[in-house]
Amino acid sequence: MADLVGLTPRSIRYYEEIGLLEPAARSEGAYRLYDADDVARLRFIKGLRDDAGFSLAEIGQLLEDETARAANRVRFRASRRPAERRAVLLDGMARIDRQVATLRAKIARLQAMIDAADERRDHLEGHLRGLTTEARTGTSDRGGDQSGGAGR
Repeated sequence: MADLVGLTPRSIRYYEEIGLLEPAARSEGAYRLYDADDVARLRFIKGLRDDAGFSLAEIGQLLEDETARAANRVRFRASRRPAERRAVLLDGMARIDRQVATLRAKIARLQAMIDAADERRDHLEGHLRGLTTEARTGTSDRGGDQSGGAGR
């Protein structure tokens, strides 16, 4: 399983310990047994962690909300009572709002990182423009930046 999803066995056990993954069934020899849903969940967790940079706490919250939304779907379809159906819908909307807030916060953190990188690039471009001007005019600004480096 670890090789299949690209995780270490220890990571998988840890995900079970902290509740991101349901404890696996066990064979007679005490080996963990996983099904296709477990594989999909582990790939999803790995993608959120590695590709999107979510913390395990954020992943846990997203997974909890998805599990609750699935349960709400069943409750909604099973009920004919308007008050219960309304409560299920409101809970589902609150969970989606929380997911959106988590995703927007991630976007904001990434945008801040992009903005900082753009600023560093702009700073270097300023140095490059200065060198280009010096080369054209044959002058050097010796009274400028004495930091000795081209970056921040």
